[in-house]
Amino acid sequence: MKSNNSEQQLNEAAEEGNIDLLYKVIKDDPSILESIDSKQFVETPLHIAASMGRIQFANEIMRLKPSFARKLNEQGFNPIHLAMLNSRKWMVFNFVDMKKELVTDQGREGLTPLHLASEIGDIEFLAKFISACPESIECLTARNETALHIAIKNQQSEALQFLVGWLVRNEERGATELENKILNQKDVDGNTILHISAQSSDPRHRQLDCW
Repeated sequence: MKSNNSEQQLNEAAEEGNIDLLYKVIKDDPSILESIDSKQFVETPLHIAASMGRIQFANEIMRLKPSFARKLNEQGFNPIHLAMLNSRKWMVFNFVDMKKELVTDQGREGLTPLHLASEIGDIEFLAKFISACPESIECLTARNETALHIAIKNQQSEALQFLVGWLVRNEERGATELENKILNQKDVDGNTILHISAQSSDPRHRQLDCW
């Protein structure tokens, strides 16, 4: 019973960004964070703080319990996913600055933050993620999709153009192997981004036909 009450208070602290209340709860129930962390899928105080944009509180929780940053809730999202879905730009940037490896963390259906940024077409997020963690471009979803697959399937032309531009710049620096790997990656239906581009009615996607 004490644990349930402590979790409720902790969630209230996360919603308000109240660090004093956080430590009051810990004082009353020292094992509360460990108890939450023992659950495989759970909405942690960090999920709540991320959704609400409570950066200082989030930093404090991450310092006390770093594992919360990679924890999936019952919907298959980790805190950085929720920050993105709630348009908490500075919270997202803060997560990446503290732990750039989060850019490659997979949530439901294998979606990484880079995939999600492609899906919603957020160029600022794409630029931040690809700069902090270039290898994230190689991550695949559960459907074997790259971030470029996601962009073109969701009609996010600006996101596609950004990612194409990044690959072109890398090709100019000699990274042709990476370029070929991304271009030739097939999703579960056997389609590369070039196949999807050829079938698209959006003329902005036809730039891939000349690649």
